[in-house]
Amino acid sequence: MLRGGWLCLAALWLVGGSHPPERGLPRDLGGAHHDHADGFAYDHEAFLGPEEARTFDQLSPSESQRRLGLLVGLIDGDGDGAVTTEELRGWIERTQRRAREESLRRGWQRYDRDSDGIVTWDEYRREAYGHPEDDFEGTQHPETYRQLLARDERRFRAADKDGDGGANRTEFAAFLHPEDFEHMRPLVVTETMEDMDKDGDGFVQVDEYIAELYTGTPGTPEPQWVQEERVQFVQARDRDGDGRLDPSEVGHWLRPPSPDWAGVEAAHLLHHSDVDKDGQLTKAEILGNWQMFVGSQATNYGQDLERPHDEL
Repeated sequence: MLRGGWLCLAALWLVGGSHPPERGLPRDLGGAHHDHADGFAYDHEAFLGPEEARTFDQLSPSESQRRLGLLVGLIDGDGDGAVTTEELRGWIERTQRRAREESLRRGWQRYDRDSDGIVTWDEYRREAYGHPEDDFEGTQHPETYRQLLARDERRFRAADKDGDGGANRTEFAAFLHPEDFEHMRPLVVTETMEDMDKDGDGFVQVDEYIAELYTGTPGTPEPQWVQEERVQFVQARDRDGDGRLDPSEVGHWLRPPSPDWAGVEAAHLLHHSDVDKDGQLTKAEILGNWQMFVGSQATNYGQDLERPHDEL
């Protein structure tokens, strides 16, 4: 089972029966090299966006392929029947931008209760957690809620760059999607360390790293992809070779030095799908490797198919 810091946070919310604010993309969407030992989840998130990727199980494989075929026409901007790396890169960038804008729109609508163009901490706290006087007594996990509240307040204060106690749209976007904002990077690393460093020694050991990616049945052998991740930990993640990750190494893992991550992902998709190696993809080549793009589950792409082409 794949997990991540923000996914763990969301799971705790679900246990308590509340609804967390929408968070950013998975931490691996940073342009890092990735293999497919654990499937194509990374590629699906990049190609479809997180919201659409979560709806894959709505459609049958045949319907998923049919809709992907329709999407190819939208990705092929000049209509010449071939999808280039640049066209694929542009599609990925637009997909992620739309996902973030929609997340911000929904969050703003929910949390700016008085519609004054500012989300205050009090507005957010009341809507997300309830009234302050409640103190979560009577809930199933009161201490967990208190910890989540403290963590969210810390993130809110970090996103509030001018320190006026309220978040404008840009600051609220930084709260929802801290991975997109340079000044939030240290906090993203801190939150990830808190999620993964189970023994509290200030480092992420290899078993803590694996536990974040995979939960297996005790006594059963680890899958091959997990064993490969252990090798990846030693050879790529642990940059100083001391057998553990310090905060700087975690920061490098979360956001490797690849500013054009959409271009990296586009080249990755093309490399694995370009059967005739001519540097571009036909519809047949994309559908021939459809599981890499949309998987055996489905996407809810009715909105994209109905949008004017210039909006995509």
